[in-house]
Amino acid sequence: MNNTDNSNQNETPADGEMLAAIDLGSNSFHLLVARQGNNDIRTLEKLGEKVQLAAGLDSDNNLTDEAQTRALNCLSRFAPFLEGIHHDNLRIVGTNALREAHNAQQFLDKAEEILKHPLEVISGREEARLIYVGAAQTLATPKGRRLVVDIGGGSTEFIIGDGFDPLALESLHMGCVAYSKRFFADGQITAKRFQQAVMAAKNELLSILKPYKKLGWQQVVGTSGTIKATAAVLQLNGWTEAGITREGLNRLSKHLLKFKTLDQVEMPGLKPDRAKVFPAGVAILQGVFELLDIEQMEFTDGALREGILQDLVGRSADQDIREKTVSALMELYQVDIAQAENVSQTAENLYQQAKKNWKLETEDLHLLLKWAALLHETGLSISHSQFHKHGAYLLQHSDLSGFSKYQQSMLAVLVRGHRRKFPMVDFRLQPESMQKALIRLAVLLRLAVLLNHSRPDEAHQQAQITVKGNDVVLELGESWLEDNPLTVADLELEQEYLLAHQINLTFS
Repeated sequence: MNNTDNSNQNETPADGEMLAAIDLGSNSFHLLVARQGNNDIRTLEKLGEKVQLAAGLDSDNNLTDEAQTRALNCLSRFAPFLEGIHHDNLRIVGTNALREAHNAQQFLDKAEEILKHPLEVISGREEARLIYVGAAQTLATPKGRRLVVDIGGGSTEFIIGDGFDPLALESLHMGCVAYSKRFFADGQITAKRFQQAVMAAKNELLSILKPYKKLGWQQVVGTSGTIKATAAVLQLNGWTEAGITREGLNRLSKHLLKFKTLDQVEMPGLKPDRAKVFPAGVAILQGVFELLDIEQMEFTDGALREGILQDLVGRSADQDIREKTVSALMELYQVDIAQAENVSQTAENLYQQAKKNWKLETEDLHLLLKWAALLHETGLSISHSQFHKHGAYLLQHSDLSGFSKYQQSMLAVLVRGHRRKFPMVDFRLQPESMQKALIRLAVLLRLAVLLNHSRPDEAHQQAQITVKGNDVVLELGESWLEDNPLTVADLELEQEYLLAHQINLTFS
């Protein structure tokens, strides 16, 4: 999210508008630039570089300076392609290596300076969802249940979907770079090590075997580098006519064992920059075929970056998956919908009055306040005592479709801060560029909650608010204050809470 003004918020990208997606994968970084036109997305530029970010994780799970330099140099080459693309039409996401790296924020700060746009680290299941969206858009058959597999550098995603709708999403901790480090660290290839990698992949898969088999599928589709390279090698060596077959994969696995070291791996259809991680990737794929009893897999070019673009268009066309996620959470945690909507409406009223002076005019911030208002009572499903803390925990640690970890953290801190003492320490843990805006959103949310404390039949919409710096003036009317003495007591306590952090609230 970015605290800058945007002129065309919530509008579908017009014909001719540029869109862009960057996928910061554990093995490769990918850039996709496209143009919206005639109800479709036309690719203009597609770039990819092997960065091997996961290979740059040291024994303490920190990205080495060398790995960060490789990655930042790559992003410097991507940056010129982003010039002129509107903020709302660009999304940059990081995957497993950045989920794992303890010093990820250090890298993200440097990358943001280069790209002039926030970077999001997404959860494994969100990565899986976006992969499915990308794959489904490029497949010839729009209907039918399918299994989609994407072997990345640090994780492998498994999705069962029907048509354009994912039914099951999983991200497992196995990838071609991670398994190369684990099983072929010294560069030596042996039958024993290869089989160990196959068995490790099968062990990872055991956790999803029964539920996935129960759902079932009629079609198996693979995406991204390892599977693309495998399909190409099999075809160019005459081991299959198209796609990947069990027999062809077995022949490839046996052939790879003829090479004694990773440096020697060379085959028609295999790019040199993938050769060193290819045996590990094939071992994972072998384990997938064996444990899931797959006979044939086809390849599609649609993957994470294509899914990101489709998701961007969907967000702008009132098909934002995050809205569905918020509704599902409200249902799951049995939120009082009438109260949540009342608080949301009051927060909206206060926001519209305060947004200009408090510089809260981006749609990202607007949506954050709306969702925090709708979800502020989720923690009541656990306990009334300190329910704001329970709600924050649920939002911080759940897999929320459509949300990045960055967005979840900000949503959680708003819910955490909607009542009782103002948790300034938690706000200071957010990105520095967002702290002031989040604190101001929290003030608006707290006031909206207080004004609806009695759970009225209709939202409180009479309040007038004026803000300037840390001064907040709330006008409610003398007669209203006389009729609501309990709310007056709440507001007096709120003055104390806010004043402890140099926020001056007055009301009349």
